[in-house]
Amino acid sequence: MNLKIFSMGGTIDKIYFDDLSDYAVGEPQAGEILKEANVTFPFEVEEVLRKDSLHLTDEDRQLLRSRVQAHPGRYVLITHGTDSMVLSAKVLMDIPDKVIVFTGAMSPARFKGTDAVFNVGCAVGAVQSLPPGVYISMSGQVFRADKVRKNRDAGRFEATE
Repeated sequence: MNLKIFSMGGTIDKIYFDDLSDYAVGEPQAGEILKEANVTFPFEVEEVLRKDSLHLTDEDRQLLRSRVQAHPGRYVLITHGTDSMVLSAKVLMDIPDKVIVFTGAMSPARFKGTDAVFNVGCAVGAVQSLPPGVYISMSGQVFRADKVRKNRDAGRFEATE
């Protein structure tokens, strides 16, 4: 497997500065997570944007789509903010012959109690074992991108069917 990781920003990459929870989206963290896990397969990280997903535009999503389409490989992992992850995933639904898995985190990868490491690990397992299509992997579950929603009140993703 040769894995391409596209980073869109989001909480997984956030850096907090002060007690007022002021933050900025920092460097992509997925590559560091995989390096620390001593993975043995080749991977490459490409930063597309550094945005909170609430600020992503249709043009941003088309930029992601063009990058994914241009990538010659089959296996694609996308780190993305959770608030508009489903919307971005749906934009990629008709790209053929690729396994595309979105993941992110509810707390930054730099935090001790983050879910980022677990989510990236689950997404890597998912991208290797699923048929072509677009999926979301969060909190140990994998969903088809067209059959999931984020439940903000519960802080998790849920199947819609």
